[in-house]
Amino acid sequence: MINLKKIKVISFDADDTLWQNENLFRQTESDFCKLMAPYGTQKKALKVLWDMEVKNIPCYGYGIKAFVLDMLEAGLKISKGKMTAEETKSLINLGKKLIESPIILFEGAENTLKKLSKKYKIIVTTKGDLLEQENKVYRSGLTKYLHHIEVMSEKNKSSYARLLKELNIKPQEFLMVGNSVKSDILPVLALGAKAAFIPSQFTWFYEDGDAGKITSKNFIKLDKISELLKML
Repeated sequence: MINLKKIKVISFDADDTLWQNENLFRQTESDFCKLMAPYGTQKKALKVLWDMEVKNIPCYGYGIKAFVLDMLEAGLKISKGKMTAEETKSLINLGKKLIESPIILFEGAENTLKKLSKKYKIIVTTKGDLLEQENKVYRSGLTKYLHHIEVMSEKNKSSYARLLKELNIKPQEFLMVGNSVKSDILPVLALGAKAAFIPSQFTWFYEDGDAGKITSKNFIKLDKISELLKML
């Protein structure tokens, strides 16, 4: 059973942990496939787009801007360079629509942060484009509960180690809460810190992982974010 008595800092992932995100990308992927219909099947369009996303991560990183570039490049590949100016504009507009989408918090998210912030230092640890992620946090209305906002280019063991050093806390005093086994759970456990996994209805294929294989005593799986209040 996980021991949370020494916890001083609780870090929350942002997208698909505090608010909805991946469902918006799924809809955009569907819209992308409709635009690419004159050039191929939905299955082909999705495969090209997903392959392009993975290929371009080292160059573009994460976020909506990177996703728009991925769509444009995938569109050119699918259409063999025949994509029209109007179709190009439509793809760019899909990205703008994503950026302007309202922040919809998950049930219990704000109340959980509000109550926990009275006892712990609460931070948000996310990755992606700095401007995009900071804007999401500010628009969420949650900043009044936060001690710190950390936007990483990649969530890995070394990035979390730097964060703990900056916050001047020990691994056993840190709890990470998130929906991605790859980014929120495994790197944190590797440091000897604690991690709580909250599965999301939608998870980006690149962030997927099997939480059922984790046997660490520092790991716990929750059904919803509000369950933290019963444990802390």
